[in-house]
Amino acid sequence: MNIKLILASVLLLSGSAVHADVLDDIKPLQQRWAEVNYQLDEGQRESAFEALLQQADAVVQANTEKAEAYIWRGIIASSYAGAKGGLGALSLTKQSKADLEQAIALDDTALQGSAYTSLGVLYYKVPGWPVGFGSDKKARAMLTKAVELNPQGIDPNYFYAEFLLEERDYKAAMRYLELAKHAPARPDRLLADSGRQQEIAALERKLTKKLK
Repeated sequence: MNIKLILASVLLLSGSAVHADVLDDIKPLQQRWAEVNYQLDEGQRESAFEALLQQADAVVQANTEKAEAYIWRGIIASSYAGAKGGLGALSLTKQSKADLEQAIALDDTALQGSAYTSLGVLYYKVPGWPVGFGSDKKARAMLTKAVELNPQGIDPNYFYAEFLLEERDYKAAMRYLELAKHAPARPDRLLADSGRQQEIAALERKLTKKLK
């Protein structure tokens, strides 16, 4: 009997179980985020994201070494900041940034590099110094890495296209938007995909006007 082989198998199975647990834990966060972001009226989103952030806190507490938990708390904090708006949202963007950086430190490939996507979005949407930490240079670096890790993904390609539109690089923006438009469907995230495709269509209309 090879004791080392048995121990290695047990550790591998244990690691897989832990990974499955965190994915199960984040599923309700993903589903509720899509409902709040795409189905609720604008006036209802702030309180809904506040409640969802509390749920995300519990998920992180149960998965303190798992990047996926921090990614989703970071996404929710960022979305809450967007719904809240104004200078009052700045502390939420800082919280989101800290969570996404922690996720990258733990496992930068988790959820196909989603932490890079969300961190890139923060860098180009948050104001720069002295108000906030925004940086177009860092945004480009993060989004480029996100696309590198998930070249066919709907989210990294959409957000990189949105960033490139702001940078007035319209041809490149359309190229990445086409990739987002034809990204493979995610069977477990149909509502999120549907909402994102609506955003892609809206961005495509803006880009088409710019390219005329």
